[in-house]
Amino acid sequence: MTIKRRPRPQWRRRIAALLAAAAVIYIVAATASSASFSAAWETLGQQGALALTLLESQLKGLWSGGPLPARTALAIGQSPLLLSSQDAVLELRRTEEEDDSPAPSQDGAEPPANPPEPAAPVPEEPAQAEPPLVFADNGVQARTLTPTSPDGYTVAGNVYISNRSDQDFSEDIFDGTFAAALSPEEGPKVLIVHTHGSEAYTMPPGEEYEASSDCRTTDCAFNVVRVGDELAKTLEDAGIGVLHDTTLYDYPEYSGAYGRSLAAAEEAIARHPSISLVLDIHRDAISDADGSPYKVVSSVAGLNAAQMSFIIGTDGGGLEHPDWQENLKFAAALQQQLLDDYPTLMRPISVRNSRYNQHVSPGALLVEMGAAGNSLDEALLSARLLGNALAETFLNPGLAGPAVE
Repeated sequence: MTIKRRPRPQWRRRIAALLAAAAVIYIVAATASSASFSAAWETLGQQGALALTLLESQLKGLWSGGPLPARTALAIGQSPLLLSSQDAVLELRRTEEEDDSPAPSQDGAEPPANPPEPAAPVPEEPAQAEPPLVFADNGVQARTLTPTSPDGYTVAGNVYISNRSDQDFSEDIFDGTFAAALSPEEGPKVLIVHTHGSEAYTMPPGEEYEASSDCRTTDCAFNVVRVGDELAKTLEDAGIGVLHDTTLYDYPEYSGAYGRSLAAAEEAIARHPSISLVLDIHRDAISDADGSPYKVVSSVAGLNAAQMSFIIGTDGGGLEHPDWQENLKFAAALQQQLLDDYPTLMRPISVRNSRYNQHVSPGALLVEMGAAGNSLDEALLSARLLGNALAETFLNPGLAGPAVE
């Protein structure tokens, strides 16, 4: 038995055709004023949804197997502007489908057919070793001065103290404590001054400076001011703020230098109450029995470092300085710190009658950075060692000074 489909009434076909025609007319009208494909497509998305739906319902299935949905293909076919961009639509659709596709599973998924080859590692260049320091020989005879007997000294730990003043002190004061401490206030903690700033060194041939007198110069690239620069940099690198006074208080007139440097130190402390330590940087002058100068050195990592010495003032000369023993205890603790690392770097501490402006702070020291016979390089090395020891002394809370056994 044959079943025949009943033909659709004519009036339904007519209505469908009218709706389709209306949708096409609407689409063409909506996109006619668009200047580009993207603008036309946006217009259709905003205004032509109903018309496209009607067309798709009437022509459903005609493009079901094609690369574009029915509504998209029909809309493009009805407008020359859209039709000219059909290839772009296809490419856009393909890209969106690739972006929306799920990422391959990590559990046994097949790798891509042609995975990209990993980039070849770029070989790292070997680090360039810093050239070793080499100090030019200045031709001056070198000696290392160390005590050979405790006779004539007060000894605390490894620290030898020569008392050349009229004041006495007991070994009992060296109990590992001292009053000097870094202030908690904001601002510089260390003041570096140079009462005799023109003091200079013996330079190697080819590195001479213009002298203002014997082993002295106003050129601060060669005198003890340059050593102060190195000390300041070392302290600042360790996180300790420094105020460096580079004034030459011994030039043009030598007499009265301590009075001028004292006035400057007091003014600096008044302006910066955070200053805790006052370091007056000098260099010594040493000669043998024949009057020939020599330099004092300590071997540090194969180099000659200038031996240093601390000079401690008292009130033995009649000037007020009641707390001078605190300066001495601080010097002994710092010297012990240096000797632990460099056993021959320090000459004995020298205690004198003059106060050397050290009454301004319990952390005030006069430091002899080598002697006139040393080279500047040797003094600069010692400045770095001193700066490191100062930082360790005040930034290491477990440090104790030398104690008498």
